[in-house]
Amino acid sequence: MGNAVLHSIHVHPVKAFRSTTLQESEVEPWGLAGDRRWVLIDDGGKVVTQREQPRLAPAAAETLSGGGLRLSADGHESVTVPVPEPVGTTTVEIFGEKVEAVLADTAAHAWASAYLGTDVRLVHLDDPAVRRPLDPDFALPGETVSFADGFPLLLTTLGSLDALNSLIAQGDRAEEGPLPMNRFRPNLVLSGTGAWAEDAWSRIAIGEVTFRVAGPCGRCVVTTTDQDTARHGKEPLRTLARHRRFGGKLMFGQNLVPENRGSLRVGDPVTVLA
Repeated sequence: MGNAVLHSIHVHPVKAFRSTTLQESEVEPWGLAGDRRWVLIDDGGKVVTQREQPRLAPAAAETLSGGGLRLSADGHESVTVPVPEPVGTTTVEIFGEKVEAVLADTAAHAWASAYLGTDVRLVHLDDPAVRRPLDPDFALPGETVSFADGFPLLLTTLGSLDALNSLIAQGDRAEEGPLPMNRFRPNLVLSGTGAWAEDAWSRIAIGEVTFRVAGPCGRCVVTTTDQDTARHGKEPLRTLARHRRFGGKLMFGQNLVPENRGSLRVGDPVTVLA
């Protein structure tokens, strides 16, 4: 592990949209700065993800100075979305939880609805310090999370992806591999580790930030969606089901909870603390 380093950093300004790759990022208690602070909801207030709308995969959201967004997609004019004034909130349902968030302007709703061909609205998590507590089974008092699936950050390793792609190549859907890392939509990707080394970690340091490893990430159908074309396949779930099934879930990557604020930069060294 002496040569393990932070290989890449990724944020997703709007949940389920294309990721943005960064050279450095600030770590906040609820995740990387700007990660998954926005999300689309349907007319019933439920979060819309690639599970329901695979076409979100190639849509882009660029974070602007001041925290606003520029939304864009092939065949659609881009739209600029300011951070909404917190004059009131609407209730968002995310995986059975109820979270208060602030509606974006009507231009954002119109753009996203036209792109998907169905009525959706864009909302902003105005105060991540209080809006959505972490699952109490895995949290310390006061810990919160953005609109990520469950935890502030997701970590993956190139060593484990190489091992998974080798298994895919030996299977009956070998033509679908090798898969790129963006299928797993991580925040932090490490290089210089052995395959599945992260399974044994409970606490790590990356540069100046320490993290609690909250446990492995159970994977869903989103991983079978090509993030460039939105087309579906069978992998990696087919291979994960054969080789990485734990407690009824198919695992790839580890969920992290930051223990302090700080900056991360590509190339930062990684130390396993426990």
